Amino acid sequence: MALSIAVATGAHIGDKKEQQDRLAVLPGSGSLLAVVADGMGGLAGGAMAAEQVISTARQLFGSWSPATEPGDALLHAIAQEAHVAIRLARFTSEQEPHSTIVALLIHGERAHWVHSGDSRLYIFRGATPVFRTVDHSYVEQLHREGKISAAERETHPQRNYLVSCLGAKDAPKVEVGSASDLRPGDAFVLCTDGVWAYFTDAELGSALAALEPRQAAEKLIDAARARAKGNGDNASLAIVKLGAAGGG
Repeated sequence: MALSIAVATGAHIGDKKEQQDRLAVLPGSGSLLAVVADGMGGLAGGAMAAEQVISTARQLFGSWSPATEPGDALLHAIAQEAHVAIRLARFTSEQEPHSTIVALLIHGERAHWVHSGDSRLYIFRGATPVFRTVDHSYVEQLHREGKISAAERETHPQRNYLVSCLGAKDAPKVEVGSASDLRPGDAFVLCTDGVWAYFTDAELGSALAALEPRQAAEKLIDAARARAKGNGDNASLAIVKLGAAGGG
């Protein structure tokens, strides 16, 4: 079944002095690439690292040939090349730039994604959550090892401490995934922790099912700001929602 794609993005600096998140939605021939990056680093280092993720994605997607390179290979290459570029930037400054990445590629009726760090991809079928990436964080590691409960994971004081991301000394953990059974009503959310920290999966799914992407993006950013109560991080998200081609 041919699918239509509706896309919206939202971003807010939160209560920080600098916006170090970056995002982009890049259209291609029969495909679409959405990328969200959460930069970290002193001075302008985080913004530079996140910008490098977007720049690398734009460059590699612009020359991508689906006939010769699988979608998951493209996304893995974007993450790895962005990591190298961020590492090289350390030699030209005193900064310690790092960035997360989460990216979604829709090509035809198939989706591919990649992530490193704690920026997330969610997949919903209607209002029902069907997939969520697993954060590369210290708290998630503790939960996997059975040392803390799911409830403790959500409120742990070190839940934003990453064990892997782009630009770090150690090679990043880069995970890719794919789905081939896409259908109208499926929706994807890519977001930084300045968004997901304030919502349950069910709340996100309800907003996506009830609203068009633009309205959902605005509602979620506004709600994240209200729930942050003056102590919010940079908040960025991209919403991709599928419909039936020609269905309006």
